[in-house]
Amino acid sequence: MSAVYNRDEAAVRVRRQSRQPDPAVEAFREAILDKLTYAVGREAGSARDHDWFVATALAVRDRIVDRWTASNREADSGQRKRVYYLSLEFLIGRLLSDTLGNLGLTEVAREALADLGVDLDAVRAVEPDAALGNGGLGRLAACFMESSASLGIPAIGYGIRYDYGLFRQIVSEGWQREVPEDWLSFGNPWEFERAEVVFPIRFGGAVELAPQPDGTSRAVWHAAETILAVAYDTPVVGWRGRHVDALRLWSARAPDPIELETFNLGDYVGAIAHRSRAEAISRILYPSDATPAGQELRLRQEYFFTSASLQDLIVRHVRVYGDLATLADHAAIQLNDTHPAIAVAELMRLLVDEHGMAWEPAWAITRGTLNYTNHTLLPEALETWPVGLMERLLPRHMQIIYLINLLHLESLSKAGRMTDELLPRISLIDESNGRRVRMGHLAFLGAHKVNGVSALHTDLMRRTVFKDLHALYPDRITNKTNGITFRRWLQQANPALTRLLVETLGERVLDDPAALQGLVPLSEDPAFQARFEAQRRANKEALARLARERIGVALDPSALFDVHIKRIHEYKRQLLNILETIALYQAIRAEPEADHVPRVKVFAGKAAASYAQAKLIIKLANDVARTVNADPVVAGRLKVAFLPNYNVSLAESIIPAADLSEQISTAGMEASGTGNMKFALNGAITVGTLDGANVEIRDHVGADNIFIFGLTTEEVEVRLRGGGAKGEGAIAASPRLHGVMEALSSGLFSPEDTGRFRPIVDALTHNDRYLVTADFDSYWNAQRAVDALWRDPAAWWRMSILNTARIGWFSSDRTIREYAEEIWRVPLRG
Repeated sequence: MSAVYNRDEAAVRVRRQSRQPDPAVEAFREAILDKLTYAVGREAGSARDHDWFVATALAVRDRIVDRWTASNREADSGQRKRVYYLSLEFLIGRLLSDTLGNLGLTEVAREALADLGVDLDAVRAVEPDAALGNGGLGRLAACFMESSASLGIPAIGYGIRYDYGLFRQIVSEGWQREVPEDWLSFGNPWEFERAEVVFPIRFGGAVELAPQPDGTSRAVWHAAETILAVAYDTPVVGWRGRHVDALRLWSARAPDPIELETFNLGDYVGAIAHRSRAEAISRILYPSDATPAGQELRLRQEYFFTSASLQDLIVRHVRVYGDLATLADHAAIQLNDTHPAIAVAELMRLLVDEHGMAWEPAWAITRGTLNYTNHTLLPEALETWPVGLMERLLPRHMQIIYLINLLHLESLSKAGRMTDELLPRISLIDESNGRRVRMGHLAFLGAHKVNGVSALHTDLMRRTVFKDLHALYPDRITNKTNGITFRRWLQQANPALTRLLVETLGERVLDDPAALQGLVPLSEDPAFQARFEAQRRANKEALARLARERIGVALDPSALFDVHIKRIHEYKRQLLNILETIALYQAIRAEPEADHVPRVKVFAGKAAASYAQAKLIIKLANDVARTVNADPVVAGRLKVAFLPNYNVSLAESIIPAADLSEQISTAGMEASGTGNMKFALNGAITVGTLDGANVEIRDHVGADNIFIFGLTTEEVEVRLRGGGAKGEGAIAASPRLHGVMEALSSGLFSPEDTGRFRPIVDALTHNDRYLVTADFDSYWNAQRAVDALWRDPAAWWRMSILNTARIGWFSSDRTIREYAEEIWRVPLRG
């Protein structure tokens, strides 16, 4: 099926039907054959699907380069302000469909390949997912890059070119196992290696003050170790191919590939030990930080890509403008979470130590250039680093951080704004539990603007993690509610719905999300409801085929598809969903003849390798699925499916098939969420708490078109402050929940190991810090309201259509416009 519908592709269809030769198709076919022969080294008769993928990708890439060059030339010659987006993650997924769609070449490529006896869908399926992210943070970065290109904003995304990225998840006997995600095993046809773009990244050593001729002194960092950062560029094509930006990823290299003297002495392993240590930096995303070595590697990664990126953008600025004094006028740097927060100290080091600038103007430039996006309120996710580790690994940066802190605290004292109680709360050094550097505080002080990612999250930032800093600098925090690119999450992921929208609303809907509002009057039209339901049914049938192929579970497409897909974490409360699944299972078994709504529970997500409780939750989901799916009493009424190795491509298959979207995090703990937006865009109805962007989704789609349950943020705060994290009371007060806990305790779902889920039972009973038990009954009631709506198809499809119709505001194009106008101060085209 076509991934995108637009005027050019409609013309291709007309020509195909009339059997007229198409010069564009013929030219593209020849380009593919040329790449297959001279770049891949294959003949058409012996080529495999992957060979055709590489040849097609290279042919597409050739059509990007001229536009890319023109975009760069315009940015430089027109002296347009550039945006630099620093993110440890870029979850870009497969690029062939996205790029063909944005260039308007999907049908051209389909016909060209068909003429060669090749199926485009088979070719697209062999492209590996670029495993450069963990979840929402990395996917948001990818959406933002695509929207920046679509809006014509000169932007470069900076990150790490992980050799293996996030692990590939295998589920064996219900347990998660991690194996390397070798996405580069066959190369990457989209990227350009820039072997000439190399920057030294230094670690360790000592700092001395070198006297200068004018009587001052200059800090000189004598590093103990130097690693090279080598650039790889991937073009990011905007909608309709009008502008192309770049994703520049850094790969770590040792200055010398081998120590010959050591090798010649017979120590062959030792001769490349330094190389292994250097390359470990870009080997894998999020190495476990459960050990001191893991913590050090994580910090090395963060500094590595941040330093390389800052050095690179400084070189570019000097080449175009000649004077670093104007950096803030021509560059806007966005720090995506605290991972690149070391940029505050590193930019100061580069300006002061490397370019001889005085402290005060360097600090003004740093604060005028950097901006910081906060993504979490969870204390464990707000990065801090031990002072000892920082002093050993980045001694000059630690000096700079001390000085930033000193000058900041002194300025407040001189202004009469400092108190003994305030000082330890706003200091960059946390002295309460060992001396640690607060990276969020550092990013806040060094940023021009600090933004949250939903209205609720931003308000909570002001009231919690940055309460004291916000009181001192009340104009610094602003809100930029997240968004998603509709090109990927509607047009690419759901071509059936896209065709329906274009046929109903016209092609304007492809360019203007506000055009979706045209569906509102159609939401009660039985004929349109039938067409809307038909595209969902087709997507559910496709997902059912995928589930049968991957896990051998048969799903009924006529059942309600209830979907919970995201990173496995206790605050996201997959556990609450599983407990409700058990309760539903027990209810069906207790009254098998009752009118139970057929329901399919779909789970997917990865747990961090060292997160034992999250991995146990995955095991519980799979054990519940094993029991439920084998029980003939509930056959036809309940199925549970855990789909392994959740990634972008799997999400693109699941989201268009979802009837119900699970967004059930503990209120006040999810910064925003973007999965909630993707589901609603495709017409899934949300069941969720008033958390993150759920609040704004409710406001846009209407309170009558979403199922809200559970404690509010304020009520959660009161419960946790008052010691309400014990679940004993809630369990005792709810016979249904008590029955679920009894089933877990008795080993009903783990007869071979009856004590397997005792840690879950104990945590919920004695330390339910995510208030799963407190929200259980409210959640159960919300799910029964969902059942009631499902029994009324006209009401269900009206609500589903209204979700699609009213979600246009959550386009990442809107978010990026707000960044450009209010934070980056980058003029937009037109």
